[in-house]
Amino acid sequence: MSRKRVLLADDHRIVAEGLKSILAEHYELVGIVENGRELLRAAKATEPDVIVADISMPQLNGLDAVAQLKAEGCSARIVFLTMHRDLMYAAKALALGASGFVLKHSASNELLGAITAALNGDTFVSPEIAPRGATGVVSGQAMAEQLETAELTARQREVLQLFAEGKSAKEVAAALGISPRTAENHKHRIMTQLSLTSTADLIQYALRHGLIAAE
Repeated sequence: MSRKRVLLADDHRIVAEGLKSILAEHYELVGIVENGRELLRAAKATEPDVIVADISMPQLNGLDAVAQLKAEGCSARIVFLTMHRDLMYAAKALALGASGFVLKHSASNELLGAITAALNGDTFVSPEIAPRGATGVVSGQAMAEQLETAELTARQREVLQLFAEGKSAKEVAAALGISPRTAENHKHRIMTQLSLTSTADLIQYALRHGLIAAE
């Protein structure tokens, strides 16, 4: 039985060499590229079963490269391997159709499991960042929908920050040129969207995502 074909995209040579040793034992490694433009060319030339790609790469980042590949009909499963812990990156990755999102420092433990999940039609997100207690392998559609709820608009981020800073509805309204009722409505929708149940939860969310700084 032929081994599944994997293409690796990572601009850090030391990291790529380490990943090569992990992957080569189980899969046919058809190439290692160092930027998004090379990834586009290599994916077309090698037709891999799985692409393991970093997000931050020169010339063209991994998210945009994968978006182009998907638009062109690439059928390879995508597993992102990244240093970015922010849930927003995972949401964007899965919205593009990725099957996996693995943190680099967990790669030795999680990458092979993520690839296996991808090939089986499942979705794997590093448990360290998976929301609401998810434990790695989950339903792809369910996880994508769950993660996408974390996406906030620019206005919602403004509102969240101001309330997290301790501003009243009137103060938020004055700062943004809206009515206090609209400010309260924004706050309610944000808390529902993020499954937050108290102002303390809202403040903790703002701290984790860098919207406010810890004193």
